[in-house]
Amino acid sequence: MSVTLWKPRRSMVSLMDDFFRDDFWPTVPERFEVPAVNIAETDKAYNIEVAAPGMQKADFHIEVEAGNLVVSAEVKHEEEKKEDHYTRKEFNYTSFKRSFWLPENVKEDAIKANYKEGVLYVTLPKSVKTPAKVTKTIAVD
Repeated sequence: MSVTLWKPRRSMVSLMDDFFRDDFWPTVPERFEVPAVNIAETDKAYNIEVAAPGMQKADFHIEVEAGNLVVSAEVKHEEEKKEDHYTRKEFNYTSFKRSFWLPENVKEDAIKANYKEGVLYVTLPKSVKTPAKVTKTIAVD
């Protein structure tokens, strides 16, 4: 004779509770990916590098809105394969959107971007700062 664990019959309510419990389903990592970004400052410009391999120049959309630089990309891929007895159709969709606050000394109308070997390079040229004239009152003795 062996000893076994006795499990009483479960009610429908407890089965439903188990079904909707957070840890019932195995966790699947989300497909939310944001590309890595490097930002460097030189005397003449801010340089942003966005790692985005596998994309094309036409996939990117870059704009300046309300003092922010917005870099986004969208890639749609569809593949259909027909064989004798079946058709297989696959869809792939990748997108991201990143925003960067622009310092006051950036020339917004001179921002340039290029894409080379999987990296998007965005150059934000600095404007020449003119020192603000300070008004100073001198007391007469």
